[in-house]
Amino acid sequence: MALNHSIESGSVRQETSSVDVLARVLARIPALVEEVAKEASKRDLERELPFAAFALIREAGLGAMRIPRELGGPGGAVQDYIEFITTLASADPNVAHALRSHFNFSEAVIHSPDSAEKRDYIAKILDGKLFAGAHTEVGAPLGTILTRLNRVGDNYRLNGKKWYATGSAYADFLSFSATDDSGKMISVLLPADRPGINVLDDWDGMGQRLTASGGVLLDNVEVFPNEIKTRSHNADVGRHCSSLRQLHLAACAAGVVRNIRQDAVEYVRKQARAAMHSPADIARDDQFVQQVVGEIAANTYAVDALIANTARVLNESSLVLFAVANTTAATQTAVAAESTLDQQLINGSISNAQMQVVVAKLALRSAEVLFEVGGGSATSRTYNFDRHWRNIRTVLNHNPLLHKARVVGDYCLNGTTTHLREGLVF
Repeated sequence: MALNHSIESGSVRQETSSVDVLARVLARIPALVEEVAKEASKRDLERELPFAAFALIREAGLGAMRIPRELGGPGGAVQDYIEFITTLASADPNVAHALRSHFNFSEAVIHSPDSAEKRDYIAKILDGKLFAGAHTEVGAPLGTILTRLNRVGDNYRLNGKKWYATGSAYADFLSFSATDDSGKMISVLLPADRPGINVLDDWDGMGQRLTASGGVLLDNVEVFPNEIKTRSHNADVGRHCSSLRQLHLAACAAGVVRNIRQDAVEYVRKQARAAMHSPADIARDDQFVQQVVGEIAANTYAVDALIANTARVLNESSLVLFAVANTTAATQTAVAAESTLDQQLINGSISNAQMQVVVAKLALRSAEVLFEVGGGSATSRTYNFDRHWRNIRTVLNHNPLLHKARVVGDYCLNGTTTHLREGLVF
């Protein structure tokens, strides 16, 4: 994938004016998306991993979008980040999905207390580095970590196998959880090219086939003491990041719906023929075809609105987190701020859950009715239209939508907030 000349290259660090950094970063998105969209369907058919797309993302400095201006970044809001992911997913949802771990890491970093470690992470992100990793393990009970970090002389050795390593094939740094010699659970952050780290392209899902979501084999990987993560996770930050991770996935589905709309219009205009019993001479004048395209367009509009509104709510959560962090502890103001934060995080969880229930239905419906705009030829592998349903269904399977609807109902009826506060899947 050649770098389009209209994509202004260079990390965020190379910007000279703090006033227009965000505008410059956002202005790079259209050309980048256009490049990523080229042969995206072909890559899906032939299982060709989109490494070039991530080179473009690094060069455009888009991974640093959420770094605040006071920390040297462009200061993009959650809305900016989510719109970028949605637009990128309309070109290739694999690329958009594979950035989920990076932006989750970035969000946790910007909301962590100041430290030398945080400043180092920020510097790496501003330099265009991408982060991913894996913590899940196949065959282990929930919460059990079989990967081991053993002390060997002055350093350590890491051994194990991880799963759901989304984005790890494209990242510069990888995070892994492990159990140390004392039985304590820890995390390490390592350069992706460290000897012994083997990212396996063995994801066998029917959709999102190019996200590198399979396994990582850790074979006697050397770990230095300073690579053991000491950054503690604030529970409130964890709740916020959990909701944002879910919104990122929904944005991927929303991007696919945009692509469905585009494919429907282009197929009808360029390829489809009027059905045998149609009163119209050409497909674009067939009232039923128009109805299908209109429904898809309406679904796209609704999905985009839901995604945008949830992004706005989660941006408020981020702002309140910053405000609480800057409030002196043990004061009346601090107590009020904490109370406001708790309710804001609940609002974010509720908004996020409700959005996902509706987006799921509209997205799957759009992927299904796309085939109604044409006859048998619409199912040709040449068009690969089935990838849209496969990709949406795979994204939606990450968390139980029925559980989300039930929890929202319990909150509406009984005010129950147990799962809304857990910081896991809402």
